[in-house]
Amino acid sequence: MRKGEGYVESNPQYAESSVYLLKFRRLQSRALGMIRSHVLSVLKSASSRVQAAIRSSGSSKAAVSEGVEASVIHVRFKAAANELKPVLEKIERRSSRKEYVQLLAECHKLYCEQRLSLVRGIVHQRISEFAKKELLPSLTRSGCAYLMQVCQLEHQLFDNFFPSSLEDVSILAPLIDSLSTYLYDTLRPKLIHETNIDFLCELVDILKVEVLGEQVNRRGESLVGLRPTLQRILADVHERLTFRARTHICDEIANYLPSDEDLDYPTKLEQSMENSSETISAKENPDVFKTWYPPLEKTLSCLSKLYHCLEQAVFTGLAQKHRTD
Repeated sequence: MRKGEGYVESNPQYAESSVYLLKFRRLQSRALGMIRSHVLSVLKSASSRVQAAIRSSGSSKAAVSEGVEASVIHVRFKAAANELKPVLEKIERRSSRKEYVQLLAECHKLYCEQRLSLVRGIVHQRISEFAKKELLPSLTRSGCAYLMQVCQLEHQLFDNFFPSSLEDVSILAPLIDSLSTYLYDTLRPKLIHETNIDFLCELVDILKVEVLGEQVNRRGESLVGLRPTLQRILADVHERLTFRARTHICDEIANYLPSDEDLDYPTKLEQSMENSSETISAKENPDVFKTWYPPLEKTLSCLSKLYHCLEQAVFTGLAQKHRTD
């Protein structure tokens, strides 16, 4: 049919060539529609088989064990790739033509929709379980580790269906973005109410160093789809940490009300010398900080925590505020 269409298109001088060209294109449109319907039918059938396997295992969508999640959700769905691969390979080979580009994009969309319908409830439940029993830093680490595992498995599964499309990581965005949103929506309310600067600094280290700096970079393209959400979470942590640091400066340093003991420096220094007559450095004698004016100790302690956690411009601004206050 494609050859016939090409022949008529290249010979417009023939009688009724425009009529035949229109008929060829209608037939082609109908054929491509049938292919789309076939792909959707196979994907839906695979989803139904997976859901049936989950029910037979005695699990609900909201309480699937990790073993069932790996073997059923991914392995059984992978069986559909054998049935669709010949068709999808032909579509990918013809993707230089406009109509096949559109068909391939529709197949990608159908695939992501079916996968999302299977795994979103499970991902949501798993992250909710983490949130119930873990503090914010541990929740962030566990949630990111779990999402990275899911993302990697989905990347591998997609490769079985569309091996030539894998270079474009944006294709899986409708799936990965939706799944990673569950972690973002779980963390954000907790971030908004977190007041512990140490916790917030730990979150920056987890996200910036462990997750984005090590895991995402090391595992390559399979985790690229997670990067936007992870960076969004990190930006929220930075924002909250900056706010808490400013509040700390205002409440604990700028508005500090010294007691008589704080200002009794002759006595404090004499007592310190008596207690540490044999020590030679602050490192050897933690009590040396007791001789400092409290806002000074709090300022240095706060800045030392923030130095590696905030952007240089933000840190410089906070340090300047510390100095002037």
